[in-house]
Amino acid sequence: MDVMGGVMLTDGTELKAITGIDDHSRFCVIATLAVRATARPVCEALLEALGRHGVPEQILTDNGKVFTGRLAPKPATVAFDRICLANGIRHLLTAPYSPTTTGKIERLHKTIRKELLSGNTFTSIEQAQAELDAWVTRYNNEREHQGIGDVPPVRRFELVQREATEVIDPQAEPEDEPQAAAGHTVSRRVDRAGRISILKHRYHVGRHLAGQRVAVESADGLLHVSHDGVVVATHARRHLPEDDDRMDRRTTASLPSPPTTGGEVQRRVDTWGSVSFAGTGYRVGNRHAGQIVGVRVVDDTVQITQDGLLLRTHRARHDKLKEFGALANPGGRPRRGAEDVA
Repeated sequence: MDVMGGVMLTDGTELKAITGIDDHSRFCVIATLAVRATARPVCEALLEALGRHGVPEQILTDNGKVFTGRLAPKPATVAFDRICLANGIRHLLTAPYSPTTTGKIERLHKTIRKELLSGNTFTSIEQAQAELDAWVTRYNNEREHQGIGDVPPVRRFELVQREATEVIDPQAEPEDEPQAAAGHTVSRRVDRAGRISILKHRYHVGRHLAGQRVAVESADGLLHVSHDGVVVATHARRHLPEDDDRMDRRTTASLPSPPTTGGEVQRRVDTWGSVSFAGTGYRVGNRHAGQIVGVRVVDDTVQITQDGLLLRTHRARHDKLKEFGALANPGGRPRRGAEDVA
């Protein structure tokens, strides 16, 4: 989708054309004129096209404010993005200052200007819309398109089997239906990599929020992440809906499980947060760097313990032939240093 200017009325008013083209067939799905291409006219044009032609898997736009608020100084979810989210459409953005990314719709604009707008003015927006509609009908159904094998776009577009889908307008408020209950919301702190963790699943939020607290709401199969009241990310929920009540680790987290009983050796955690056992490194965690932990082998797993609590469990990756020698050195290899000199 895009917005094109240059549609002139005889009184000097310049209209904007809100346009959309199907990537595969070049079929023009949106051609709506507006005095100003603000958020609502753009969204109404999108909703009308969804109702007429069906819901696509994804939509590509530039980074204009009517399309997205992701790149704003304070990122926000604008109406266009909310429509995409509500209807399960993936909204793709072009790279900044890369007009060639939307080359197909730019080519459509060039054709409209050449065949309809060049040297032409209209007495009213109604007349301009009627002539644009007529041109689009010819373009879609009669005009041969070189890029798709010299056939009209309708020849490709009509092959798609479209299922009846209810188009959702998130701005519309149903009058006679009760409002849905609010989703479950918890708080998380964003890590240095720009991620948060919900029930052992990691979700990307953005490195610019590292160290900040965000609110995470689970609703309608999605996780909405907000910072200072602004939605900064939305992800498909990876856990089961019945597990929503377990999202708040502060109220539902239990103490770590006790380790399995058995023989154990001691190892010091290195500066990278790992220990070495039988020539293989096993992750413990950076916060344990320099500390002594226990390492034991239980069936095909390696358990890391400390002060009687289980810290980590890993699938055993070491050479079993080296296991006996590792267990025979409860304290690991002797450290070389002054304190080791007798």
